[in-house]
Amino acid sequence: MSTFIQALTEAWRRNDSLVCVGLDPEIERLPRHLAAGAAPIFQFNKAVIDATADLVCAYKPQFAHYAACEAEDQLERTIEYIHKTHPGVPVILDSKRGDVGNTAERYAIEGFERYGADAVTVNPYLGSDSLEPYLRRADKGVIILCRTSNPGAVDLQDLLVDGRPLYQVVAQLAAQRWNSRGNCLLVVGATYPRELAQVRALVGDMALLVPGVGAQGGDVAQVVQNGQTANGTGLIVSSSRGILYASQGEDFAGAARRATEKLRAEINASRTRGR
Repeated sequence: MSTFIQALTEAWRRNDSLVCVGLDPEIERLPRHLAAGAAPIFQFNKAVIDATADLVCAYKPQFAHYAACEAEDQLERTIEYIHKTHPGVPVILDSKRGDVGNTAERYAIEGFERYGADAVTVNPYLGSDSLEPYLRRADKGVIILCRTSNPGAVDLQDLLVDGRPLYQVVAQLAAQRWNSRGNCLLVVGATYPRELAQVRALVGDMALLVPGVGAQGGDVAQVVQNGQTANGTGLIVSSSRGILYASQGEDFAGAARRATEKLRAEINASRTRGR
């Protein structure tokens, strides 16, 4: 069985894509013909997945979008469906967990065993021991919040620690201490391209999950130019609303495919090739 990093690297190559589709369903925005049926979230996700699986490097369901409407079973079905039907595409469970060691171990079991995710997002605020239950699963990806895409990120992440902003301290800890098993990644928002370049300089070829293109307004070309590795990869560029709700009619899956194709083309236009 391949590791998350191996699966991601192969998906980058096979689909010529750095695009990640965020599976963040909002029940009130689902097409009317699905909303009235059984398991509408799963049926919506299934259609989007089947329409885009050859265009992406990963899928990223966001936990709260399922838990808020008591649809955890549809989250399980979604991840199971991706693994069964499109086994080359890894799944990131975006749950942003962060707790003391005992509880962190339970959260790791939840993400990797109950839901079967290939990678999870985690909050490093509690430090190394809160990350270890995830990190010790060397075949899984552990995606650590570093410089997030929201405006309020500056409140804490830019605070200076020995003259450096906190997000740079997190990046350096990830590169020098937490990544001993080679399964660390970082979250760096598309809305902060200068900071993205600084993180890339600190962490070398470590893969970065980059939310914030599309609905949040991140510039695709700047993301790629500032965040790619020397061989034109190293990024998981995530878009949710811009793809999922490209149409709210019965043609939603086709519209999602076209939006994914467009984003992939925009990304690829700025990628380094042949190095």
